[in-house]
Amino acid sequence: MSQTAPRSGPRRAPTMADVAQRVGVSHQTVSRVLSNHPNVRESTRADVLRAIEELGYRRNSSARALVTRRTLTLGVVACNPTLFGPASMLFGLEEAARDEGFMVSAVTLRRYSAKALSDAIDHLSEWGVEGIVVIVPHRAAVAALAELRLPFPVVTVEGGHSLPIPGVSVDQDLGARLVTSHLLNAGHRTVWHVAGPSDWLEAEARVRGWRGTLEDAGVEVPPPLVGDWTPLSGYRAGQELAGRVAGNGARRRSLDVTAVFVANDQMALGVLRAFREAGLSVPGQVAIAGFDDIPEAEFFAPPLTTVRQDFAAVGQASIRLLVSRLESSGMPDDERVVIEPRLIIRRSSTPS
Repeated sequence: MSQTAPRSGPRRAPTMADVAQRVGVSHQTVSRVLSNHPNVRESTRADVLRAIEELGYRRNSSARALVTRRTLTLGVVACNPTLFGPASMLFGLEEAARDEGFMVSAVTLRRYSAKALSDAIDHLSEWGVEGIVVIVPHRAAVAALAELRLPFPVVTVEGGHSLPIPGVSVDQDLGARLVTSHLLNAGHRTVWHVAGPSDWLEAEARVRGWRGTLEDAGVEVPPPLVGDWTPLSGYRAGQELAGRVAGNGARRRSLDVTAVFVANDQMALGVLRAFREAGLSVPGQVAIAGFDDIPEAEFFAPPLTTVRQDFAAVGQASIRLLVSRLESSGMPDDERVVIEPRLIIRRSSTPS
């Protein structure tokens, strides 16, 4: 009579005791290795790490939190993560947190309000995060954050300097000045601007830098056109601007368009299409520059002059600022880190 072999159950996850047994050391020695304790012989440390790798042991974060009262988890609250800027900032934050030994729990919002922010912070608090980074690109988000009582350290990204909370930002004003000066130095009488949404702090700062550069140069400041960051809004702005290009209308306008600074690269793509459909040469008749340096910008036709934001540096600075607040209660509440952008010159603004 044949016998059926007993069915094996699910494989048990290896424990710290399994690692200790494999190496022939105590449970406490394995714990010291995992905690990077200095009082462990290097040969023993190597044996323990090899056994961890061979067994596939993974430390239980819940158990660790009970012992150390630390979860090594940080929270991030972001809005509009489908846009290049917020998405790149979120990625930079997650990468920087991993480099510092933290995991990230993120909450994304469709729109900011005091209620939405409060719910997000409550959710992250329940997950046991030690602190949070809030990406606050909207003026409404700054106002909403100011209303909240925060249960743990918080750092803002792109939140301006109006809150008594540590923050990291890219110098958007400087970026706009760099690109506007570049276009003026190329010989243009003035520079037109396709701005981002008026409730975005980044758009506001880029308008301020553009306008200030024109005023400092003593040239006429054209009325800005306003988009919503999308290629479609840039396309519509481009259609309006195309009618102002010299020789492209029934009569010459008082202030022709020869140079355009667009507040982001996606809208610049729409402007380029509108100009191409109108039969305008870029940069022969009109020079164009954008902002962000999205990965596709150098493959536009023609390749796009733009302003590059270092999102990795933003992520690193934000996480380091937050970690420093976790480790020291004496950090100032108004500490600021400002990252300088770079102008990337390509053929859309300079004839080959």
